[in-house]
Amino acid sequence: MNTELKEKLISKAEEMGVVDIVSFTVDQIEFDSRTLLKCMFGCEDWGNGNTCPSRPGSLKPWEYRKIFEEYSWGVIVHTNDKKLSQKISYELEELAFREGCYFAFSLSDCALCSECAGFNDESCRFPKQARPAFHSVGIDVFKTVRKFGLPIETLKKADEEKNWYSAVFVK
Repeated sequence: MNTELKEKLISKAEEMGVVDIVSFTVDQIEFDSRTLLKCMFGCEDWGNGNTCPSRPGSLKPWEYRKIFEEYSWGVIVHTNDKKLSQKISYELEELAFREGCYFAFSLSDCALCSECAGFNDESCRFPKQARPAFHSVGIDVFKTVRKFGLPIETLKKADEEKNWYSAVFVK
């Protein structure tokens, strides 16, 4: 793990208003292909979103797992706002890239548009910034973030404060 880069990522995230940020090694990430079931049978975006695992050509969770296991480490970003979570993780990906980690890649539940263009059978408006969700690539977000003592519970009511998680994977 590049300690200097890790400190830069943490500092940048803190400047941007992160609630929590923790570093991880890839062996600490919990993969579970059952996440696909929750996407298929429970998400209204299924079949529509451009970053959704239902989009044509999307990899399956077990294929994503093989790819992400090529990474060494990364950071998990926690916010209470979906759009901020994506903004921070994308900025961290860009920072890692500029620092020479050209395969750095962020995962965040896309919030670039108020409604995904995919819902209107259109191509993504921001294909260079849109990223798949942490869970949509086969990662058990609940089990993963709980390892680090981060708060996450299933919501009982729609108006409860949400915990949004994204991640940046680095080689």
